[in-house]
Amino acid sequence: MGQQICDQSFVEFLESIKAAGVAITNEAELRERLAETWRWKFAFMTLAANGRPLGINFSDREAGRHLDEIRGAFARHEFPVDSDTVFTRGLATN
Repeated sequence: MGQQICDQSFVEFLESIKAAGVAITNEAELRERLAETWRWKFAFMTLAANGRPLGINFSDREAGRHLDEIRGAFARHEFPVDSDTVFTRGLATN
C-alpha cells in the first residue's frame, strides 16, 4: 500500500521495544502505516493510543521488568518529552 517515504528508523525502534518485552498485535499493519509517513513518531503515538479498532495493540510480556529499556528506546529515537511515560502507562492498562 502507498509509497514508502521515510527512512527505516521506525523498524529499529520497533525491534528495540520488542526486545524490551513489548508484544505488538497486528505488527504488519503498524509497520505499513509507519512506513507511509516521515512523521512516524507522531503516527506511532497515535496508533499506540487509538490503534485497537485496527487490531494494533501493545502489551508488556515481561510485567514491567524492562521499563528502563523501553524508555531508553524512546530516548534514543528522540521522541517528544513524556512519550515514553504515556506509552508505558498504556501498557499497564492493556
